[in-house]
Parts: sequence; structure tokens; C-alpha cells
Amino acid sequence: MIINDLRQRYHQQIGNEIIRIRVSKKRGKYPNFADGDNANSIRIAWNIIEQLNLKSNETELSEQGVGKLFEKATCLFLEQVFQCLSHLRPGRWLYKTDTEISSFEQYEHLANVASILKKNKELASVLGSDYIVTPDIVVARYPVSDEEINARQALVDNSVSIVRLTPLREGNRQQPFPILHASISCKWTIRSDRSQNTRTEALNLIRNRKGHLPHVVAVTAEPLPTRIATLALGTGDLDCVYHFALPELSQAVREAHTEDQWDMLCTMIEGKRLRDISDLPFDLAV
Repeated sequence: MIINDLRQRYHQQIGNEIIRIRVSKKRGKYPNFADGDNANSIRIAWNIIEQLNLKSNETELSEQGVGKLFEKATCLFLEQVFQCLSHLRPGRWLYKTDTEISSFEQYEHLANVASILKKNKELASVLGSDYIVTPDIVVARYPVSDEEINARQALVDNSVSIVRLTPLREGNRQQPFPILHASISCKWTIRSDRSQNTRTEALNLIRNRKGHLPHVVAVTAEPLPTRIATLALGTGDLDCVYHFALPELSQAVREAHTEDQWDMLCTMIEGKRLRDISDLPFDLAV
């Protein structure tokens, strides 16, 4: 099965490029997506590695380096799978990391706002300055030409003054911008208040758009369900949280015999707040 193969390739890339083995005086060796001070976190992380048949790597890699590699691996996986779904969601698509939201149709006006605030410090102090966020991964659709629209039958014509405002029609803009389809936050682990940055970015996307709201989701490798819950529980800001290996996480938590972690994991899955990374491309096809 193609998607299963791509998922395995995704995990192999993560294992080869991202997962590192660290050493704690108290707990011994542990994977770098586990909390070295938490026995359950270490136990669950090791179980996931064993299930995925990933090799250990003890070379040094900075936290920032881990984050960037996780974003790139996830972006590549989404692009590969989403292309397989082109019959369900046709169009020309853009997949990128580290791109400001002002590069897209719904948020291009924020570039002017940021420019004004940069020149007026007093106004910036009143309104704030965090208007332009840079999602870890973006998925966007390019506008279409009239030739593409009329490919099967004559639908639009320049001789009439209708269908002139939609951004999907390329000719409606002097400078067409891609339409932001999804904003994806990647969190290799979830510690303390890190998850709140994701919520802040999500609220920015909700409040400052002109047009439809893109999918707003998060992807994580965090092994402890109670920590995933700080991001996953609740509705209104994030569509859903996706785990890089949810079936493996479920088995690892079950075998760890930690009732609180298992109950929380079931709550998130049954409550439609946590899904596997393989579900994400299909959810983006909606």
C-alpha cells in the first residue's frame, strides 16, 4: 500500500536524521523525544522506536536542528501523500516551510499593517506587532487561469462583469497570491508552555484573515498523552493534533500500564482531538 510505504519512509527519515540517544545520570539512555526526567516518557518512547524498528544514533544535534528537520520531513511526507490524492483534491499546490502568512491571499494585507506599525512606534505599542506569523509548514493552492476554468465547458468570460472578485480566478488580481489552505505547527516535543505559541499563532490566523480560514493543525512526536492534551484538548483554535506515530503510541502506552496516560489518550482519540499523521493529508483533502 503506497501510503503505508510513504509513512514507513517518513519514519525512517526521522530515525536516520532526527532521533538521537541522550544520556541521563538518573535514567540512563533515552531518545531525544522523551523527557529524560520522566520514566513513563522514556519507556513509551523506547517502545515506539522498537515498533518502528529505528536505529539508535548518538551523534549531537541541537534542539533547533531537530525542529527544522522534523518540519522538513513532515512537509515532504504531506506533499507525497497529498499528490496521491489529486483525484480527490485537484489543483496546483505549494508546500513550504518557514513562509510568512503575508505571502498568501487571505493575509497579504498584513504586510501593509506591519509596515505602518514599524514606522509608528506609538501605534505599535497600542495595537501590538505580532500580526505576521511564520507557520512551520504551509500548504497553499495557486489561483487558476480562465483556460483551466473553461477546460470542460465555457464557464467564465471577460465580456461580462461577474466572477470578478474570487481569488481563485487568477485574472481577478494584478498580483495573484497563493491561497493558504493549511497552516501546520510542528512540535517535536511538548514541554511547559511551548504549546501556547501554537495557540497564539492559530488565533492570529483566525482573527486577521480576509477570506476563508485555512486548516490550522499541529503535528508532534511527544510520547506523553497528558502533555499532548495541553495542545489537543479544547476547540476553537486548532482543528486537530496529529501524532507522528499514533498506533505505535497507543500500543506503547497500553503496555506501559499507566492508567492516567491511557485514559487521556483514549479521551483525545474518541473526542476527535488526536489523529495519526497518515490521517492529515486526507483531512486536508476535505
